[in-house]
Order: sequence, then structure tokens, then C-alpha cells
Amino acid sequence: MTPRPLARFAAVAAATGFVLAACQTPGDQTRDKTAAGAGLGALGGAAVGGVIDDGGLAGVLIGAGIGALAGGAVGTYMDQQEAALRDDLAGSGVQVSRQGEDIVLSVPSNVTFDFDSAEIKPQAYPTLNEIASTLRNYEQTTLRVIGHTDSTGSDDYNVDLSLRRAQSVSRYLQGQGVIAPRIAAFGAGEAQPVASNATDAGRAANRRVEMVIQPFTG
Repeated sequence: MTPRPLARFAAVAAATGFVLAACQTPGDQTRDKTAAGAGLGALGGAAVGGVIDDGGLAGVLIGAGIGALAGGAVGTYMDQQEAALRDDLAGSGVQVSRQGEDIVLSVPSNVTFDFDSAEIKPQAYPTLNEIASTLRNYEQTTLRVIGHTDSTGSDDYNVDLSLRRAQSVSRYLQGQGVIAPRIAAFGAGEAQPVASNATDAGRAANRRVEMVIQPFTG
């Protein structure tokens, strides 16, 4: 995962006061399956390429009073945040994993959404509240919220549904005090399965929302 496309995207989101596709409607051709299949870094870059320079996010976050991490402080900071998340989310159904310095939270969609819905279920509020609390305590990070679906339905519909779910989670976290410049939302649709779509169990595993927490290093 590459942070620079995210940097450009999040800065644009801050300037507009919303997170990805605020003016888009279901079926908008800017979210075609080619963009989704190209990978999230490419999707982010395509969405905002040339709009703002790579240093844009740094200026926005520093202006919001958030300093950049540097050197050996990055690993320690992310270790502490990971430990806090593992403790707070124990028993919630959320999987916490580490990819380099990034922390990845995988939230099964049945925990968060009803079938074919982008409205967050009330039972998910406590889990999202815990995530928001940790993000507020560890503010020197940015967040990608990525929606995923199984292969049921058309590619375009799945991209749209996954994006709407990511946006719902993003808005909820903002409502809990995580500032908008830190968050970017993406819809991957069915393009990045973690299991086979040939079985019920595999399709259930593929229906998820991932949150990728990345250190802000300026």
C-alpha cells in the first residue's frame, strides 16, 4: 500500500469537508470496475491526481495541530496503538493484523450492516466507538476505510455498495471526533477477495470493511 495517493486524496477530502464521492450517485461511471480492479493506490490517485501536491496532507494535518512521526518513534507509536486496539476490540469479531507499520482492522459486514444495506447497525456502534476512541488517542495516523463485497451481483453495483458502506463508517468515525482530513473512503467491490466466492463461508469472509491505519510521517 502506498501512502502518497492517500495523502493527495485526504487533503482534497479536507478541503471539501467530505470523504470521496460526496457528489457522486449510484452507478457513477467514475467508479468503474477497471478503477476498482487496478488496486486502491491507483484508485486514490485516479480520483485526485493533479489536484493537490504530495505534501498537501502534511499541511492540512499540521494546520490541524497534528505533528508528523519521525524515525524510531514510528514503530513504537504503532506498536502501542496496535496493543490498544487488540485490547479494546477483543471479542468484537474485528480482526487486527499488522502489515509493516500499518495496522489493518477487518470488520465482517454482518457485524456492521444488514444484507444489501449501507446503514450501520446499532449493534456495531460500541465497536466503532472503541475504534474512534483509539484513533483520537493516537492522532498521528491516517485512515483508509475500504469496503469489500462478495461476487454476488454486478461489478458496478458491488463497487457502489462497498463505497457507500465505507462512507458510512467514515462519517460515523467523524461523528465520534476523528477529524475528516485523516480519513479516506474507498469501494473495492469484489476485486480483492480473501476467500473463495464459491462457498457461503467464503462469500461471508469477503463481505467486510477494512480500516488501514497508517503512520503520518509528513
